Amino acid sequence: MTTLGLIGAGNIGSQIARLAVLHGYDVVISNSRGPDSLSQLIRELGPRARAATPLAAAIAGDIVVVAIPLKNYREVPVEPLAGKVVIDANNYYPQRDGRIRELDDESTTTAELLQAHLPESRVVKAFNHIYAAELTTDGTTAGAPGRRALAIAGDDPGAKATVSRLLDNFGFDAVDAGPLKEGWRFQRDTPGYGPRRTADELRRDLKATKRYRDQQAGTTAPSPRLP
Repeated sequence: MTTLGLIGAGNIGSQIARLAVLHGYDVVISNSRGPDSLSQLIRELGPRARAATPLAAAIAGDIVVVAIPLKNYREVPVEPLAGKVVIDANNYYPQRDGRIRELDDESTTTAELLQAHLPESRVVKAFNHIYAAELTTDGTTAGAPGRRALAIAGDDPGAKATVSRLLDNFGFDAVDAGPLKEGWRFQRDTPGYGPRRTADELRRDLKATKRYRDQQAGTTAPSPRLP
């Protein structure tokens, strides 16, 4: 049985935990405030879930999801995640995270920052471009007409295959956007960020995406809604 470790229990983290339990995964979830702060969520999730510290979640998870404010990515435990598939669900919001030069000048991406922090892990970008509430409402069975798709990006083919299977189990098609450096194609203020898309529609969105510097003036302001 696969155990999903979650570092971050906000909107996205808690929704992924609900999805995982619903689909038969064990969950170890953590946040910066400590396990006691998650008691209500654990009661809701039931016996497949337990609260822990970020370190314990990193150790316990076969797959680990990082869903925290981006400014805190350096606090993610390093050693226990070596060799593991780590899903980067983070987004960059300057009004929350402060200015990060490498992201402002588009010389890197959020997932590449996390990969540099976790050099022995296999990081895959996923879950960052869907509004949290829709994670538990929009999943459907494989082959269903109009099935929603979610994008992934990563440098390790095996890790991307693992995350694609996880998305399929959760009710979504996976669309491979390429290596981690292509993760900008589904970051905030891009066509595929937020709206429901089928696999074909999402591929068109990814192809049409422009760098912030190439967009019209005024479109680089942070989105009002945070997935």
